[in-house]
Amino acid sequence: MSSIRPLIPLLIAAGVLLGGNGLQGTLIALRGAQEGFSPGVIGLTGTAYFGGFLLGCIFITRIMNAVGYVRSFSALAAIASSATLLLVLIIDPIFWSAMRFVSGFCFAGLFTVMEAWMNSSVQNHDRARVLALYRIIDIGSVTGAQFMIPVFGADGFAIFAIMSIMITLSLVPVSLADRSNPPAPEHVKLDLKRVWRISPLASIGCIAVGLTNSAFRTLSPVYAEQIGMSVTDVVTFVSIGIIGGAMIQYPLGHLSDKWDRRRILLVTTCCAMFAALAIVFLAGTTPLANFALVFVFGSFAMPLYSLSAAHANDRAAKGEFVLVNAALMMFYSFGAIGGPIIAAFFMQTFGPRWLFVFCATIYAVFILIILYRMSAREAVPPSKRGPFTALLRTSTIFARLARRSGKSSLEE
Repeated sequence: MSSIRPLIPLLIAAGVLLGGNGLQGTLIALRGAQEGFSPGVIGLTGTAYFGGFLLGCIFITRIMNAVGYVRSFSALAAIASSATLLLVLIIDPIFWSAMRFVSGFCFAGLFTVMEAWMNSSVQNHDRARVLALYRIIDIGSVTGAQFMIPVFGADGFAIFAIMSIMITLSLVPVSLADRSNPPAPEHVKLDLKRVWRISPLASIGCIAVGLTNSAFRTLSPVYAEQIGMSVTDVVTFVSIGIIGGAMIQYPLGHLSDKWDRRRILLVTTCCAMFAALAIVFLAGTTPLANFALVFVFGSFAMPLYSLSAAHANDRAAKGEFVLVNAALMMFYSFGAIGGPIIAAFFMQTFGPRWLFVFCATIYAVFILIILYRMSAREAVPPSKRGPFTALLRTSTIFARLARRSGKSSLEE
């Protein structure tokens, strides 16, 4: 884990950048509801974001081949910052969808750059824990950013300016402290068939997580608002779900480094499904019950992408990290394009709780697929990922990193 030190500037940049992006998702839903947009229209903005995300996954490898990691990151962050400011200038669902499409394109590239950068700098036996630390930073920054909405309000210019500032500031640590910048990847071609052969389960897992996480991120504020929560309670509901994912991300990564990753993925998916069903049948309209259950839901729903991606990277050759991470983002996008609009249809037709019925159904199907893949293919044994690192040592490293950096999307 000593290889984490050169990545600290990148992790700090990720925290600032992802905080701004996560804040934007919640704000769009709340501001859209205030402007009278229906759940279907709000779901459309989420679909537009992930449509851009999909296109970004296709083109990011070409951009990285041409100009490298740092320049790719800088250009995409600048465009994303500008698109954020344009949202407040024209309040129109079609224009918002267009700007969210642009943001999706940029963030697909930014995520791929950051995750490929990290994967190229760590060994297999540290991979899940490094990705878990990245995910914790993501979740922690997104959670903290949510509470800017009650402070600054969702109906003015200030909150949009703050989002733009956060995205722009992410350029500073990457530009000034890029010692860990790897050489630009050479001749990388996006090959979905190759990545599918590397890990069918990770590919399917990213699609499933795309369906559910995109629906949750886009429409959970709408769910909370429709069952009668205040703006502060809506932000708290979304944040608690994210906090749950942050708290269990690292322990799950640690366990999956030690055991068959697919078993950890199976247990995690089962827990996410039961938590979603508990929200449907037990939460009611009481804020406290919803807070408690969405915490459990987030604890197991949020780490699923990290678990899927770490397994795929275990099976990847040394020169395939950019390819694998770009392809996994693309598989995620396939699901994420449909997730918000499908879940919004069910919410408009049957009520807000169908957001979680939708999620539970996807998890049930994924559980069956995991069981099938466990019978069809041998696991990568922990001994081939590298020597096992003692819990005490990893805990010490994690504490040191937390003190230094102050602060989070990926495994089969």
